[in-house]
Formats: sequence, C-alpha cells, structure tokens
Amino acid sequence: MQSALTAFFMLLFVLLCLLGITANGFIVLVLSREWRRCRRLLPSDMILISLGASRFCLQLVGMVNNFYYFFHLREYSSGIARQFFGLHWDFLNSTTFWFGTWLSVLFCLKIANVTHPIFLWLKWRLPGSVAWLLLGSLLISLIVTLFFFWGNHDMYGALLDGELFVNLTYKEWSRSLEIHYFLPLKLVTMSIPCSIFLVSIALLINSLKRHTQRMRHNAPSLQDPSAQAHTRALKSLISFLVLYALSFVSLIIDATGVFSSKSDWFWPWQILIYLCTSVHPFILILSNLRLRGALRQLLLLARDFWVT
Repeated sequence: MQSALTAFFMLLFVLLCLLGITANGFIVLVLSREWRRCRRLLPSDMILISLGASRFCLQLVGMVNNFYYFFHLREYSSGIARQFFGLHWDFLNSTTFWFGTWLSVLFCLKIANVTHPIFLWLKWRLPGSVAWLLLGSLLISLIVTLFFFWGNHDMYGALLDGELFVNLTYKEWSRSLEIHYFLPLKLVTMSIPCSIFLVSIALLINSLKRHTQRMRHNAPSLQDPSAQAHTRALKSLISFLVLYALSFVSLIIDATGVFSSKSDWFWPWQILIYLCTSVHPFILILSNLRLRGALRQLLLLARDFWVT
C-alpha cells in the first residue's frame, strides 16, 4: 500500500512538472516569435520570457535530480551528482525568484497609484532598465551559486580527508551542513528578492483594492466590465503572492534536509516545491492578452485537427 501511494505521488509530480514545462515553454515560444517578428520586446515581455525560460530549465533539472536522488541515493551522495545538480538547481532557483520579483515590481510601477517622488522616479526609469536588471540578476545568482558550490566542495573534500565531523556519519554530516551552513546563507540571499517582491505586491494589491472599491461604489452595476477586470487582476495578484510565498517557505524548509528520499513525504513535498513554477505560468497566460490569444488559436487548431 505504501509503494502504491509513493507511485501515485510520483506520477502526480511528473504530471505537474510536465504541465509546468509545457506552459513555460509555450510562453517562451510565443514571446520569442514576437521578438523575432518585431525585433523588440516590451519590458514586461522581457521579464516573462526570462521567467519562463528559467522555470522551464528548473523543472527539467528538478525532475532529473529528484529521480536520480530517489533511485540512486548512494551514487548521488558519494559522487559528483549532488554538486552538479545542486549547482544548476541553486542558480535556476535564484534567477526564478529574481525574475518573479522584477515582474511584480514592473506591474506595481505600471498600475499602482502612488505619488511619492521615489516611486515616480522609478516609474520613469525602471522600464528602460529591465534588460540591465535581468543581466544583474543573472550575475548575482551566478555569484551566489558559485559561493554555495565552493563552500560545498571544500567541506565535502574536508570530510573525505577526515578533517571535518570525524565522529559523524555521512547522513549526519550532510544534515548538519545544510542546517548550519547552507540554510542561513540561503535564507539571507533569498530574503532580498522576496522582501522586494512583498513590498511591491503589497503596494499593488492595496492600490488595486482601493481602485476596485471606488469603481464598485460609483458603477451602476457590479457587473461593470472595468470593475470585473480589476477584480480579476486583484485575484491574480493574490494567487501570485500565495504561490510565491509557498515556494519560498518550501525551499527554505527543504534546505534543512528534513525530507530525504527515504521519507514517505518526499514526493508530496516535491509537489509543493514545484507548485508555483507549474501553476503560475497558466495564470500569466490567462492574464496576458497576447499569450491568451495565442493559446486560443492553438486550441482552435487542435479542435479542427481532431474534428477532421
């Protein structure tokens, strides 16, 4: 019964990742075609294509890593696979968080009704600096990832030489390393983009909420299209906030190494970790006019294909 439950959650994890890979790949393909056709991208589209590409790669790396870790735990722990996958996974997670943060900041600057001079200055300057922000995020993510990698490599070498944690087993050493070294570092580095995200999304939700309340008060009907559009945008932002926060908390807890491959909760926990990268792309597609139109055309083509 336990193996059947494990297989069920494993299958659910694969389906969730495949849905996320498909949605993120769709975003990248549609916006890449738009980029090639127009020779330019809007600032929001630049962030969307970067976010979609990082999530696409993250889920591919995550799937391979989890299955290799689950079925080949000894080789994974004793070989270079742990460091190899960790290098890519940490980098892609960092870029994903940064790109998601810039997306919320850009939406906040475009939509929020704030008259503070700093906000107005950012509203004027930031859209033209999106490319540099994305490149800076890649550089920051690379530096942080290499810092984690070198720290892991040096401590792993010290363990093999018998210079570190002499009286501990590998499992005990790995758990102690994650909790006392990597967890504080990840908490600090990931808290920076998350703090920026929370401030921007809070300003945006508050502004949209006040605007929606004014429109409902002044509109002749609650079915007013403009009021409905703002209500949908508010729900979309709240769902983004919940998914983003859930992803942050799950990654921090995952860094403690609580859920190993031997745990009954390993696959449910992996589903929770990848929930944001799999579900949020669909929210982005449905809330973006160009992506929604491309999806509608694709569905019509698929329907015509099956009918004929």
